[in-house]
Amino acid sequence: MFKKIIKFIWKLVINLIVIALFVLIFPQLIIITYTSAHTFTVKNVPSDRVAIVFGAGLRYDGAPTPILQDRVQTAVQLYEKGKVSKILMSGDNSFVDYNEPEAMRQYALSLGVPDEDITLDYAGRRTYDTCYRARYIFQVESAILVTQSFHLPRAMFLCDSLGVASKGVQANNIYFRKVSRLIWNTRELFATLQAVWDVYVAKPLPILGEPEPIK
Repeated sequence: MFKKIIKFIWKLVINLIVIALFVLIFPQLIIITYTSAHTFTVKNVPSDRVAIVFGAGLRYDGAPTPILQDRVQTAVQLYEKGKVSKILMSGDNSFVDYNEPEAMRQYALSLGVPDEDITLDYAGRRTYDTCYRARYIFQVESAILVTQSFHLPRAMFLCDSLGVASKGVQANNIYFRKVSRLIWNTRELFATLQAVWDVYVAKPLPILGEPEPIK
């Protein structure tokens, strides 16, 4: 009798693990498949007016992390090649001493982008918020999204779902170790599930305000 109970519990645990993996992985696979046809390189991406750069953290000295530098560099490459004429830099500015958009702006300026072609979104605390505000605050109807390959499918899914027709360009100017890529890819499984929940169920409102169309 005891062995039967153990066997039943073991099968139940295995089934629960399989179900959990399916719930985690299936949305990711669907979104990757959906967005792959709209993912390009800097050279072959169709032109658009605006590139959106997503925040990715700051170092202790307030400078962009290597991941964020990579994203800004890619956006600058798009600008230099005439693929875009404006760059929307969206990130977190929850605290006075933590200002992702301004750090992104300073880095882009150091790479030669004119200040008048940079727009800052100080309330892009999450990818969802960035996409939502791009459409409803900055009046962006289509854009080239710039981020790493692990993040790009979710960003494109969110922006498309929130009214910004998107094309994606992977930021791949720097090399990430396999361990780092594994960590980011694992995180994306949970973040993608959250994105699907936000779009279809929760529908949260980010920080909003008066429209500020990008000129």
